[in-house]
Amino acid sequence: MQLEERLITPTQLKEMSDAAWEVRRHAYVYGPTQVGAAVMTTDGSLFVGCNAEHRFRSHDIHAEVNAIGSMVAAGHTDLIAVVVVAERERFTPCGACMDWIYQFGGPSCVIGFQPSMDSEIDMFTAQELMPHYPM
Repeated sequence: MQLEERLITPTQLKEMSDAAWEVRRHAYVYGPTQVGAAVMTTDGSLFVGCNAEHRFRSHDIHAEVNAIGSMVAAGHTDLIAVVVVAERERFTPCGACMDWIYQFGGPSCVIGFQPSMDSEIDMFTAQELMPHYPM
């Protein structure tokens, strides 16, 4: 996705990245990967979430879903962008997280990934990540 195609400004993208890295510090993990996420609504409101792993693992809460849940709890259902951060290369939302992203953001929702605080954010639309998603 090219910079000029984004629905969000570079300043908003930076704000989302900073918020995601900040909340990532609070991740509760049994494994090695702490994840942070920030989501933005059409009015520019930001909501964050981190992963919270459960000892039985089938109950893990992913950062993206945590952030979307906070967005919904605040009365919003108009997701336009998600930024996910983790110290991993080629890290993308899982299929379950993509279901939540599609539900509230649709195929044009912007999704960014950042493997380190000083790296570029790779940007895609939900449609680019899951081109055959049923609508």
